[in-house]
Amino acid sequence: MKVALVNPPWSFDGSVYLGCREPHLPLELGYAKALLERAGHEAALVDAQARGIDLGAVRAEVAAFRPDITAITTAPSYLLWRCPPPELRVPMAAAAALRGHGGLLVAVGPHGSTTPRAALRKLGVDVVVLGECEEILVMLAGTTGSRFWQIPSIAYRRKGIDHVQGGPYAACVRALPALRWDAATIARHVHHHHRFDAVPEGPSAEMETSRGCPHRGASCAKESARDTLRKRPLETVLDELDGLLAQGVRHVYFIDELFLPDRALLEALCARDVVFGVQLRIDGWSREMLDLLGRAGCVSIEAGVESASNEGRGALARRCSASPEEITALLVHARRSVPFVQANLSHAGDGDPAEAAAWRQRLLGLGVWANEPVPSFPYPGSPAYARRWGAPDDGAWERAHAHYVAEHRAFGELQDSRPLPLTELEHGAR
Repeated sequence: MKVALVNPPWSFDGSVYLGCREPHLPLELGYAKALLERAGHEAALVDAQARGIDLGAVRAEVAAFRPDITAITTAPSYLLWRCPPPELRVPMAAAAALRGHGGLLVAVGPHGSTTPRAALRKLGVDVVVLGECEEILVMLAGTTGSRFWQIPSIAYRRKGIDHVQGGPYAACVRALPALRWDAATIARHVHHHHRFDAVPEGPSAEMETSRGCPHRGASCAKESARDTLRKRPLETVLDELDGLLAQGVRHVYFIDELFLPDRALLEALCARDVVFGVQLRIDGWSREMLDLLGRAGCVSIEAGVESASNEGRGALARRCSASPEEITALLVHARRSVPFVQANLSHAGDGDPAEAAAWRQRLLGLGVWANEPVPSFPYPGSPAYARRWGAPDDGAWERAHAHYVAEHRAFGELQDSRPLPLTELEHGAR
């Protein structure tokens, strides 16, 4: 089988999307390519966002490859699966452009993982994968359409009836290979994600040492994918990292939802010429391990604090045993050895805004960056969505989006200041 793996040319005009707009390595498609080739299939990865090519060029490249299957992602990278663009405008347009040229069309990503029937209908694809996709794509490549009933965690339409089989899939992370990227991919990846300590020099790359997070952030869309914590073997992580360093990479961003205080990994990083960024829960780290993190080359920490008060963290379902004073002390300690430390703040839904502003100013005075609190989007599949509306149905994304836009008058600096309704964003994308 020949399988095309497409990361479409992303556009975020009119969107409430909060994530980074820069291209990142599409790790899910990289894993899928490696596993497909290991199984004897031929795979081609077309990263339109990184290469700056439009859908016409994507269609021509895919058509020339003549694939049996084409997979299209509905979020720019695994890094952003838990906070994707709510709208399906870009993948809808990609599916329309590739229909008739890409063979069996398969959608992968967080939208289908949460609302598979709605994703199947909107995208007009043949199959939607629920959950992590790399192993499911190998199964699809080895199965005829008449035997789709044997494959877990997919949705498809047959004889006018939508079939949804199983829940979101969790890949065996321990069995995933060390990724290898071609020289052109690495050379063009000049964005150093969330790095502010210095002018970037040389290419960067994204990696993961673990996948999933056991904590339940209120607005984090991970309940239907990337939920259970699973670690990759240290030898695999270091094999992948050493391959990147041999290609000239000098900065890595670990996309782990929860970067863990792993002594063996940090000591191995100390012995390598690399700097890196992470996101973590500061209350899960001791001062000793924060010092080791800095010595290992960490130059950027995103610490998911979410709120300045215990009441606010409770409103965000943020379970944390540490007090605001203890969190402040840990953030300040981390800043002694890590050049950039950020406390991520969200609107908590309750709590005193003046208290949050005062705490933010205090952190800034202590050298820790704390952003202006931004509105949290109630992603379908998140605790915030479930508390308000229950289990997500086919209209979940429209409902959450309409509520979010109506509820807030001001938005984050990364968001469009005048977001369009979701239906308007998606209208005409097919």
